Amino acid sequence: MAAASWYHRDISRVVAEELLAKAGRDGCFLVRDSESVSGAYALCLLFQRHVHTYRILPDDEGLLSVQTIQGIQAKCFRTLPDLIGAYQQPNNGLVTPLLYPVHRARQAADEDSDGEDGRGGGHAASTVLAGGAGAGTWLSGPIASRTHISQQLHQRLQEQVHSSPASDFMGFMAEYLNHHLQLDLEALRHGHPQLQHLSTALVTACRALHSEIDFTLAGLETLARVFDPPVSPRSLAREQGPLTSDPDLELLLNKISTVNHLLSSLEKKVLKSLQETVSRHNLALPSVAAAPPPAAKPLAVQSFEVKVGKSQRAALTVDVESGTVAITKRGSGSPEEIIPQDKILQLIKYQSVQSKVRLVYDREPQKSLSRDFVFPSARKREAFCQLLQLMKIQHSKLDEPDLISVYVGTWNMGSTPPPRSLASWLTSRGLGRTQDETTACIPHDIYVIGTQENSLGDREWVEFLRASLKTLMAIDYRVVALQCLWSIKIVVLVKPEHERRISHVHTSSVKTGIANTLGNKGAVGVSFLFNGTSFGFINCHLASGSEKTHRRNQNYSDILRSLALGDKRLGAFDLTLRFSHLFWFGDLNYRLDMDVQDILAHIIKKEFEALLAVDQLNLEREKNKVFLRFSEGDISFPPTYRYERGSRDTYMWQKFKPTGVRINVPSWCDRILWKSHPETHVVCNSYGCTDDIVTSDHSPVFATFEVGVTSQFVPKKAPGSVPEPLACIEWESIEVIIKTTSRSKCYIEFHSYCLEEAQRSEENTSQSCDIPGFLKLGWSAKHLPVLNPILPDLEYLGDQHLLLSIKGVESCESYGECCIAMRSMIGSMAQQFETFLFHRGEETGSIRGWMKVRVPKDRRSTRERLYEWISFEEEDAEPAADATTCPKAPLQHVRYPSRAQPHHEHQPWGDAEPSPTVLCRSRPHSLPEPAASYTNPAYFIFEGVP
Repeated sequence: MAAASWYHRDISRVVAEELLAKAGRDGCFLVRDSESVSGAYALCLLFQRHVHTYRILPDDEGLLSVQTIQGIQAKCFRTLPDLIGAYQQPNNGLVTPLLYPVHRARQAADEDSDGEDGRGGGHAASTVLAGGAGAGTWLSGPIASRTHISQQLHQRLQEQVHSSPASDFMGFMAEYLNHHLQLDLEALRHGHPQLQHLSTALVTACRALHSEIDFTLAGLETLARVFDPPVSPRSLAREQGPLTSDPDLELLLNKISTVNHLLSSLEKKVLKSLQETVSRHNLALPSVAAAPPPAAKPLAVQSFEVKVGKSQRAALTVDVESGTVAITKRGSGSPEEIIPQDKILQLIKYQSVQSKVRLVYDREPQKSLSRDFVFPSARKREAFCQLLQLMKIQHSKLDEPDLISVYVGTWNMGSTPPPRSLASWLTSRGLGRTQDETTACIPHDIYVIGTQENSLGDREWVEFLRASLKTLMAIDYRVVALQCLWSIKIVVLVKPEHERRISHVHTSSVKTGIANTLGNKGAVGVSFLFNGTSFGFINCHLASGSEKTHRRNQNYSDILRSLALGDKRLGAFDLTLRFSHLFWFGDLNYRLDMDVQDILAHIIKKEFEALLAVDQLNLEREKNKVFLRFSEGDISFPPTYRYERGSRDTYMWQKFKPTGVRINVPSWCDRILWKSHPETHVVCNSYGCTDDIVTSDHSPVFATFEVGVTSQFVPKKAPGSVPEPLACIEWESIEVIIKTTSRSKCYIEFHSYCLEEAQRSEENTSQSCDIPGFLKLGWSAKHLPVLNPILPDLEYLGDQHLLLSIKGVESCESYGECCIAMRSMIGSMAQQFETFLFHRGEETGSIRGWMKVRVPKDRRSTRERLYEWISFEEEDAEPAADATTCPKAPLQHVRYPSRAQPHHEHQPWGDAEPSPTVLCRSRPHSLPEPAASYTNPAYFIFEGVP
């Protein structure tokens, strides 16, 4: 039996509906994997222009049945084809019989052959795809069809022989496919999954491997005995005589395990033996004497030349260690004024003059003073602000930090060893937006290093990075996680004092190489909690080649769907919504769609805007194909690929291959993007590449971030005997529009770390589909749950977020998810919210409503975060004598520009006491203005636009 073409594996609900809409006939159907239940399926059926989805669930015995309308007896089937065949008949509980299967599109065989290195992959791709496609239906066919399967597989094997050096091995496998595969199939059909004949074939094929391992093992054991006899757990067995039984797979694995044990322990044993020899003979080896660990480097006092007023010159001296800022006029030998850090109330950055800053500080009791300073450049102003931020952190009396710095680096190493020094990369120096020399060597709290085509061993690479940072920063960074997939690696390092703050570490990897089975392309990821803030980091290497844009987009979707990171309870949510901050970086391999000579001309003139306009990643993001609502720093550095190795002066855009000349246009392949929850604090302080690391054809790329974090909140008021009043989250109404051709009833699931468990609403109370392809749903207050957070304190609730998922009643599958910040919703009056819905990387609709978060009166105290004392101000804004709080801005429709940087308005929280030092803060000029209109037609329904 041929593979069932109506089975589309793990396509998304949106894609399934699009395929059925294109088919357009009542009774068209397809089957896909269920998104809500592992091992289950979803039957999607088109009737009267609407898609109906039914769950196909397995029971304890593996029998499959369809969940249909009540009153219809459920029927059980052993295989999926049997089930589909039965429901092609009428009166089985479906809205219409299954009439017209929608066939799965066949993927191109050479879809991901790597054009960079010339390795083809066409045959392997077609083999894996075809073999995998039929696996679910072979067992339901007769013996004759299984004979045909053996011949088909043998033919595919023959296609591989010419590219494989293991011809003898292929011979054994051909024997198995021709004569024994049918026996294994028959045994499997009768419930015996051991595949005895395959095991026998593998034992025979691997027989020569035993002698090779024995030879290597004997040598290793001999060397080990020289230093510490006996070593190997197999030594006694060897002395008793040769093995008499035939080798099998278990013994082979034991031997490999022994070799692995010897190789990993031999270095330690040799070192121990030599150390004992040195001690026993009193040998002096001064070169290996243990040196005391280096002390952390104190930060040098930094001085900045500034202009005060219209023409007066002065110097600002920042002493981070002592916690002071000194103002010294030019020509004066002593400071005019010394300001302690605890007297500094606020730093206000001007946006119309990028090099200007206002310093607000206490001078006398009950009186504050502000002074404006103009720096030589915006870069110098940023360095001054960073030093003051660091000074505030170091002298803070808080037990836990409010603000940390995160370094993210990505580099395709080109399968060559790195240079001796990575100083420029790890200190963010080179081209683009780089760190000022006064702040370049300030150590970051977290370093996340992603590499591709990294030929070093895992341990060797980690120790090299730690040693490099120790040399530069005099800090012995701790390893949080290491995750590898072939030559794709991600390493997370953290300062020793933060090690106890890291918890819930998870790692994962996804292969996206040929047929998603090879790890030459793919992604590795790490997630963890830093106190109460969740972080996710993904390093990827996507498909290469200028023409492979669609394949790269598919790689992104596969990674988004399959990477298992974060809280397992949030597994049903879009990966990009599971973390407070998600950083995605790597060799994304998107190219420039422009003639190579024109590209080179623009690079010489540093006309990067013209090139960014034809950058494939930017174009795909504008189409909402990938990285929805992600941010990226401004690119002001030249393309990082493809350089001549050993130099950064020449791009090697021609590659000569046996099949002809391949053009690799210079491109920004190496990128760093991020996405954060709303109303969180994250600022990108640098984004650039090095210009002195030349071992690869890629330049290393770096970005540094200032990130606000939350601590594990401890209530200031101890619980008493009287029941404490609860905070509550109340909903007045919710309105949802989703992109779907389904008419399913839906409910809403509510998740948050501030809730003891997930809550759900009742079914929607209103429903309409006035515009084809979109479904409008509504919930009234009495059908929405009142949520009670576990703690009622304002300071705690202001840092919390709610995750909402719109799920179908019949399928329990998500139609879209979103994140709502609770900070803006706190108060006695209901506030309106509006945002987008996402699912598996796609924008699937929008949601809006009215809600409020009520906080008990005795729990409304809060404090200003360390990162909130730096703000933005317009040029003509003058501080009032009695500063007032900002009024709440009127609700703005949520429109996210494609490359907007995150910005966080400070708003008073409902009934909270206003802070007398808070100034109104405006949007920085460097950020793009919101888009003029929505991109998704669903949003016009909210506005009443036809």
